[in-house]
Amino acid sequence: MITTDNQITQQTASPLRKKKSTFKLFKQQWDYQLMIFPALLFIIIFNYFPMWGVIIAFKEYNLFTGFWASPWVGTMHFRMFFESPEFWGLMRNTLCISLLKLAFAFPAPIILALMLNEVTHGWFKRLVQTITYIPHFISWVVVSGLVFSMLAVDNGTVNEMLTKLSIIHEPISWMSLPNLFWGILVSVGVWKEIGFGSIVYLAAIAGIDPALYEAAALDGANRFKQIFLITIPSIMPVIVIFLILGVGNILNAGFEDVLLLTKGLSNGIILPVANVIDTYVYDMGITQQRYSYATAAGLFKSVISIVVLMLANGIARRLGKASLW
Repeated sequence: MITTDNQITQQTASPLRKKKSTFKLFKQQWDYQLMIFPALLFIIIFNYFPMWGVIIAFKEYNLFTGFWASPWVGTMHFRMFFESPEFWGLMRNTLCISLLKLAFAFPAPIILALMLNEVTHGWFKRLVQTITYIPHFISWVVVSGLVFSMLAVDNGTVNEMLTKLSIIHEPISWMSLPNLFWGILVSVGVWKEIGFGSIVYLAAIAGIDPALYEAAALDGANRFKQIFLITIPSIMPVIVIFLILGVGNILNAGFEDVLLLTKGLSNGIILPVANVIDTYVYDMGITQQRYSYATAAGLFKSVISIVVLMLANGIARRLGKASLW
């Protein structure tokens, strides 16, 4: 097959035209790019630029000599973390709390969004949305204070109510029972974030074509069947995306909630079942000033999270579902 000079010129010029079109599109959208620039700059400065500090995980970091003057120790801090007596307890607590949050906190906003979508009275729907959204904007400091106040042994709301209903005969010290801590932590987290988390799913439901529901109603499908045959399949890509992100955060069991509900890691009774990797890193790095050791533990968690995220995304893509990339 003979290739003419014109064909060679066209083949060579096509990438140039593509680059020109991309640059032209960028130039045409300069106002939109300008709007994105502050957020992009914020991410670079506060998320990417500090990443070079992970080198202290491979050094015996000294606060006074600085990053570069501190001696290299290789993977010594990683080995110390893996061989520490707290390692398996931290992994157990982190994974169990994360899985419980994934099992209960992940589907809760979806269920709430499906229920709100079926409400026909606009004023009642807005009322429920407002009530469920408010806890998200309350600081964990305030929320932890409310939890301790409600679960207090003396004049605690929960103990008073259960005693008057004759369900219990004497007040229970809820925050001193290790076997109840995970349930309390997950329940409070669901209550705090269920309303705000449902916003995305309500927006996805609002984008469903009403003609699908009309056709299903003509075919005899009731509202319950329409939810399973139309609503859930239509918002499934959104659900899968958030599920991938949730699986990727499997080692992010929480920090503020665990730290505050254990009274700054000072509750020695609850700490064996409450201490997770994030709070352990905080304790080692801030309280005990073992900066290199704490960085190694945090870097281990980040690497595992990235690997799990990539695996979850790959599985979702192979199954033909929505994926992040």
